[in-house]
Amino acid sequence: MTRFALPEDRDAVVALWQTCGLTRPWNDASADFDRVVGGVSSDIILLEEAGRLAASVMVGDDGHRGWVYYLAVAPDSQKQGLGRRMMVAAEHWLRERNAPKIQLMVRDDNEAAIGFYKALGYDVQPVVTIGRRLD
Repeated sequence: MTRFALPEDRDAVVALWQTCGLTRPWNDASADFDRVVGGVSSDIILLEEAGRLAASVMVGDDGHRGWVYYLAVAPDSQKQGLGRRMMVAAEHWLRERNAPKIQLMVRDDNEAAIGFYKALGYDVQPVVTIGRRLD
């Protein structure tokens, strides 16, 4: 069953992200969760199985395109189609908001994730991401 994250889900969701190796010391995953939950242009979709958190995906609409972050599937639930289900849920969320395109960022050395997204019909885009920390 999928549902949207609530503030009280923070610890479990952040723990899942950590278990899946999605967090980095320079990004505050708890702050990311708090900023998204309850936002008008963002959500975190959760998938629960047998009363436990099995997967999550963060989705947002920046007004120009949709974005996906923190797609996570619990290690003991991987290779069962849950990642695909979460991406279908993310695409549905974005279609409901008329987002014309979906984007996501994957570290260039994460061949498993790149292969996963390619298998879902996503293409590696010929762009360079440029950024700067504001904190």
